[in-house]
Amino acid sequence: SGNDKIHTFTGPGDFIVTKAAQSPTNRVVSYLVVAGGGGGGEQEGAGGGGAGGVREYKSPVTPYTASPLDGNPGGTQITVSDTTYPVSIGAGGATGPSSGVAVSGSSSIFSSITSAGGGGGGAHNITGAAGGSGGGAGGRCNVAGGAGNTPSVSPAQGQNGGNSKNSPSNPDGGGGGGGATAAGTAGFTSPNPDGGGPGGAGATTSINGSPTAFGGGGGGGKDNDSPNGGDGGAG
Repeated sequence: SGNDKIHTFTGPGDFIVTKAAQSPTNRVVSYLVVAGGGGGGEQEGAGGGGAGGVREYKSPVTPYTASPLDGNPGGTQITVSDTTYPVSIGAGGATGPSSGVAVSGSSSIFSSITSAGGGGGGAHNITGAAGGSGGGAGGRCNVAGGAGNTPSVSPAQGQNGGNSKNSPSNPDGGGGGGGATAAGTAGFTSPNPDGGGPGGAGATTSINGSPTAFGGGGGGGKDNDSPNGGDGGAG
């Protein structure tokens, strides 16, 4: 795109620099590292999976519109040389179990940058897992969503999962998984439809040449006492 070359990895590989620029400024690379999302919780108004962590850094000489998570200034700058940089791409987590927390996503790594996998969503009355973005809580009794930006980096790589509401006599839907730029929404408590909370919003960047959103959280499931109740969505 223009004078820039875009390298996209959807699986493990190596970023190989064979001839770095002479100017130190032009050796600073722009990067976007996105981890695997967490699985959705299973059954009984389960929580949605948290989005995988999203970390971005825009080189000052790269002419594209970055997301709100751009770490320049203050973030981690990577200046490349003639060498090989291994790349790891994290997989998404699996759903379930029905009485616990879904599997969290796996980390993605480029050079010194690690984005943490999203937290798994919780089953009924179980908190979501912490992660790049936190998993949503399973429905009922004011259970907390999982913490986002875990481990902590700056700018934050994600947000918290949504809570469940405090309604022990009236089942409610699961909280949405946290997203890159917004926390998941708590599950609803109205008698009908006892709906699950939406997942948090992702971050939009044009680093790949066109505006693209990354890191959206999974939606929470409806309560099983309602029509179409079921599992939370994956991050």
